[in-house]
This record gives sequence, structure tokens and C-alpha cells, in this order.
Amino acid sequence: MERHTTHLVWDWNGTLFHDIDAVLGATNAAFAVIGLEPITLERYRELYCVPVPLFYERRMGRMPTDAEWLVMDEAFHRHYSEYRTRCALADGVDGLLADWLAGGGSQSILSMFGHDELIPLVRGFGIESHFLRVDGRKGASRGGKSADMVRHLAALESVDPGRTVVIGDAVDDAVAARHAGARAVLYTGGSHSRGSLEAAGAGVPIVDSLAEAVEAAASLAA
Repeated sequence: MERHTTHLVWDWNGTLFHDIDAVLGATNAAFAVIGLEPITLERYRELYCVPVPLFYERRMGRMPTDAEWLVMDEAFHRHYSEYRTRCALADGVDGLLADWLAGGGSQSILSMFGHDELIPLVRGFGIESHFLRVDGRKGASRGGKSADMVRHLAALESVDPGRTVVIGDAVDDAVAARHAGARAVLYTGGSHSRGSLEAAGAGVPIVDSLAEAVEAAASLAA
């Protein structure tokens, strides 16, 4: 078996955890509380960006007020907590994680999902032992991932950012990787379509499966 010295930083929502249907349902619930019509998955993937208020601005044609943000954010998280119980890991995740470790690589999770909810969720799927570290969001949910990526990699003392590849479903994953001195591969199974990822000009490989993502990551850091 080919041996790897590359470290993978996996995104959770929309990447390892296939929750896009839950996200769309919760997003439309958030829109409903201020009287907006629901959108399709295709439209969601065209509009989505971080920080989330900018996504809402794209949908509304203006930035949400502080009061609107509070009620939309509450509605999103309340409905997402309900809908996510119907979701599962993306196809083939167990095998991909085990194979990467067997090949000598290491891996971790960095997510903007709340840390206190993320840990038991990862543990419940029986995959926690595959990771050196699992970090979720510990502060407000408005910002991107860049500062968190720097802290995450710094906490992994044996990991070289230059030998690290971030695998995620959003342009922000590529931005965060670059900010931390790592590389990235973007996956089309989550919050963005291939077309929207390409249009964003992130300049990183774009793949349609997590198996392809792992292959691309191995090649990037070879």
C-alpha cells in the first residue's frame, strides 16, 4: 500500500456529514420567518457564501437587520437540529478514513458547526478514533474559517501545514487553507455546485466524490 505523510483536515457539514437536505430545509425555515419564499437546492448552491449574512444579502437584496439576523439564525439552528437526525455520513466515508490511516496519513476535523454538538455527533458515528483532533466552532457563527484553521493546525504540533490538504465543500475552505499555508480540494456534494465553485476562482482541484478528493489530496502533497 502507498504510504502517505500528508495530513488531511476534513470539513464536517456537507463533506463528511451529508446534511445538505437538512441545511436547505433549515435555510428555508429561516427565510419563512421573515416572509421570504423557499429556494431550491440549485438556487441555494448558486447563492451560498460565508459569512452567512452575505448569503442572506444575496437572497434578500439587502443585508438583514440585526433583529432579522437573530430570528433567522435561531430558526435555522432549531430546524437544523431536527432535520439533521435524518442525515448520515457521505457514501464511503468509513472506508476512506480507515484506508488513509492504514496508508500512514493523519487526519483531523475542523468545522464551523458548534463544538459541543459536533463532538458527540462524530462520536456517535463511531469514527472519532480516526482523527488526531476534532474542532468545532466555539464562538459566534458569522465569520469564516481562516483564523480557526490557523489555530487548528497550530494545535497539531506534529503536522506541517505545507504537507496538509483541506477537504471541504465551500470556497471558504480553500480560503482558510491558503491562509494557514495549506492546500485544498473542494467537493461538489455539499453547499456549492461545480459551476459556482469554478466561478469563484478558488484555483484548487474540484471533485465530485470524496474518493476523488482523497486521491487529489495525495497528489497535491506528493
